[in-house]
Amino acid sequence: MDSVTHPSARWLARLPQGRGPLHARLVEALEAAIRDGELQAGDQLPPQRAVAGRLGVDLTTVTRAYAAARARGLIEGTVGRGTFVRARAAEDDAGLIDLSMNLPPPPQGLSLAGLIGETMAAVLDRADAATLMSYHPGGGSLGQRTSAAAWLAPVLGEVAPERVLLTPGAQTGLAAVLAAIAGTGVRTLVMEPLVYPGVLTAAAQFGLEVAVCPADPGGPDPEALARLCAGRGPAALYVTPTTNNPTAVTMDPARRGALAEVARRADLWIVEDDPYARLFDRPPPAVATLAPERTFHLATLSKCLSPGLRTAFLVPPEPMAARTAEALRALALMPSPLVSAVVSAWIREGTAERLLAAVRREARARRAIAAEVLPEARGAAEGVHVWLDLPPDWRAHRVHSLAQEKGLALVTADAFAAGPDHGNGLRISLGGPGKQAVLRSALEGVAALVSAAPSVRTVV
Repeated sequence: MDSVTHPSARWLARLPQGRGPLHARLVEALEAAIRDGELQAGDQLPPQRAVAGRLGVDLTTVTRAYAAARARGLIEGTVGRGTFVRARAAEDDAGLIDLSMNLPPPPQGLSLAGLIGETMAAVLDRADAATLMSYHPGGGSLGQRTSAAAWLAPVLGEVAPERVLLTPGAQTGLAAVLAAIAGTGVRTLVMEPLVYPGVLTAAAQFGLEVAVCPADPGGPDPEALARLCAGRGPAALYVTPTTNNPTAVTMDPARRGALAEVARRADLWIVEDDPYARLFDRPPPAVATLAPERTFHLATLSKCLSPGLRTAFLVPPEPMAARTAEALRALALMPSPLVSAVVSAWIREGTAERLLAAVRREARARRAIAAEVLPEARGAAEGVHVWLDLPPDWRAHRVHSLAQEKGLALVTADAFAAGPDHGNGLRISLGGPGKQAVLRSALEGVAALVSAAPSVRTVV
């Protein structure tokens, strides 16, 4: 495999066409690949000369792009070793402040590294290392599924452990669900105008047509959904009902019930992506509790504990349990036994709840700062991101440019667009900066950017 066909070069396919200088568009493509998880910390990028050859451009263009990406903290490199995606370092109060990556804030008063080290040592002390590092049942052991069911109980109520599948991250679980429903003849996935980008990637992978359902401030419009699905044939509905990504909308129980009823009448499968519900002291009722016979419930630990755990819990509806488990095995034979053992121990011993409580406290403190600095932004008090509407005539590349001038990494509505008709705005992630003071400064920068609307409109 040569350097430009390696997976770490696939981000070049994201290169926007015809907007701005090529070196800036290269940086934009690289940033999108990192933001969406296509590139991970430590991934090696192809040599600059190889990229220039593939694109048919002068080497200095690629050199300039790599230099700009390095200055923005996206990549790092050393002579003789190559160029790598940069790991997220501790906030040093300098450089580009990241408000684009959605992740839980660092829990105050707890050492994540210490907790991991202690639990790893205990797991290795209790289990035979050779057995632990061998092949394990797909979807997790019964003990791990029992722990997962306990974690889901505040949202789903009592769930039989046998129904729960452990997946190596929500994206893998989402892919398994879409593979399973595509196998039943479903060809259409209905979603809101602005959605998590990973679902668009997965839908395309499995040949699913995307149909956009109009939404209002309360979520997808049930009447519009009914009209959209009338006579369409087998379809599924994708929703993030609690703290929607990116719009931060949390559907009330009435809206959830109305959507469940439309899905029942139209015979839709429901894919409930629920990464944020455990951040709430009293989570809203999951859609899966309202339509259990047709809802796939997917809950990751990445947004409420840590993305490094690469663990999510998937509960398919009974009629699709076997098919979903088969799809998951085809995509990922098993989750990491060592990580799964750590997660299970944390849940069983109460460590996960302690960590969650610390993340909740920090998330609320940061959300309060956002409410003070950006009162027009919307989002739950427990949320780790907010949504800020922008004037419709602002363009994404201009917003990115202005933000970079202020030392900010932001993500605009176009990154989440399921179709051409969608609102304009910013998803502002609150968990990235290591310190609350840095977050406040960054949000003040956003407020200053927004207040410059008249001058911005003259140059878009």
